[in-house]
Amino acid sequence: MNFKKTKNRITVGLFIPCYINQLYPQVGKATLEVLERLNVNVVYPSGQTCCGQPMANSGYESESIGACHNFIKNFKDFDYIVTPSGSCAYHVKKHYDIIDQTDEVIKVRENVIELCDFIINILKIKNVGAKFPFKVGVHKSCHGLRGLRLGSCSEIVGPSFSVIDDLLKEVEGTEIMELTRKDECCGFGGTFSVVEEAVSVKMGKDRIQDHLDNGVEVITASDTSCLMHLEGLINRNNQPLRVLHIAEILNKSIK
Repeated sequence: MNFKKTKNRITVGLFIPCYINQLYPQVGKATLEVLERLNVNVVYPSGQTCCGQPMANSGYESESIGACHNFIKNFKDFDYIVTPSGSCAYHVKKHYDIIDQTDEVIKVRENVIELCDFIINILKIKNVGAKFPFKVGVHKSCHGLRGLRLGSCSEIVGPSFSVIDDLLKEVEGTEIMELTRKDECCGFGGTFSVVEEAVSVKMGKDRIQDHLDNGVEVITASDTSCLMHLEGLINRNNQPLRVLHIAEILNKSIK
């Protein structure tokens, strides 16, 4: 089975990470709906599972090889593999060197791409026709920012850019709020939040306070894992903030 462009429609394999599938299915649904409204032909391979990142991050990289091969098997026939997770996209791109680099593996690693990156740089679209009249703070996740280069980093001298900001600027009614420490880690870091719980919580609280101090109503990001960490702290402390994945905002009131 070989999926190609059909009548100017791009066909992609939709990769929904395991934690989104289990805990935040609305993010996966929003991703699908946004892509379909942008005239993308989306296929969801039913045999997909975890990409292997949690095992690798926990020091069990060799045990993740089976997950890697399963990922390749499910997505090898697509021109692009789109996912609403910068961290999972980064893991496939950068850490699938633990398996033999066949043509299929190389193709998948080259063509797995985070959702916002795909919309901006492959579809060449900025305005998706969404409406979201709120003050939004953007949390720029570490893997997306410093791994996939979805935005500029404060420690690097150069032009400022952000694919998430580019999309949000075109969302009707959305006001992007400037943060004081706009590219600081939230403290989640996968298993870091388990083995270094106190440090992780303090980092998360600091990020939340930055959003509160700057009048944010809704925090968004390209990684649900970071948002899950922040949302847990927000709910525990009864703070006046909402948390939404960027796909959910882009899917609001699409015209």
